[in-house]
Amino acid sequence: MSFVTVRNIFQSYGTRPILERVNLDVDEGEFVSIVGASGCGKSTFLRLLLAEERPTRGEIRIDGAAPAREPGRERGVVFQRYSVFPHMTVRGNIVAAESFATPLGRLAYGARRAARDRAQQVLDRIGLGHMADAYPAALSGGMQQRLAIGQALQARPRILLLDEPFGALDPGTRLSMHAFLQELRAETGMTVFMVTHDLEEGFKLGDRVLVFDKPRWDPTDPDIIGATITYDFDARNGGFPYQATQEDPHVPDTP
Repeated sequence: MSFVTVRNIFQSYGTRPILERVNLDVDEGEFVSIVGASGCGKSTFLRLLLAEERPTRGEIRIDGAAPAREPGRERGVVFQRYSVFPHMTVRGNIVAAESFATPLGRLAYGARRAARDRAQQVLDRIGLGHMADAYPAALSGGMQQRLAIGQALQARPRILLLDEPFGALDPGTRLSMHAFLQELRAETGMTVFMVTHDLEEGFKLGDRVLVFDKPRWDPTDPDIIGATITYDFDARNGGFPYQATQEDPHVPDTP
């Protein structure tokens, strides 16, 4: 059985359809890049995976569980703009991610000391150990994004959702963040969904590249039709259309 199963998803805002007939199967540990024109529902789909929104129709299941009604710890998210707490130190941001799983979001004194030690280990791992007592404003853009990813990982998610995580970075920092993400993915084996406008980036990092677009066009009312997955490329196999293998018996539904 697939780890992430998306079945017949429709999403509308009022009378405006955003997504229609979205079907997808993803194995645990896969890295899925999502590309497409602006406004074609990529970020909406990510919010549905996060369970920040609920679909108008259809369902999304993780590891066979019932569809989530709200975001949970099994899903981590990183946005384009550095989603860290500016009033907390760098170490405090990592500790906060762990405390979210406790009642009232608080750690007891002994547990907090242990969490601080674990946070320092995370910061050393992501190259920010020397900045543990600084505040996010003192970090460069690449450092802040490292911190945001480290914060998301500290909650031990099974799925990491990235919404244009490197779009605001300069080219050099962006390349270093690519390497950093590839290293973390190899270490953790988590499932990753990443929205990007950069097709080259999508194929470089992803195992699969999904293209979201409108399957047809009504010139009299362009907003009457929602987007769906129009292409599913296997980035590990020269960009050919993705095909389930015999060892991978699930067959994605045709949108």
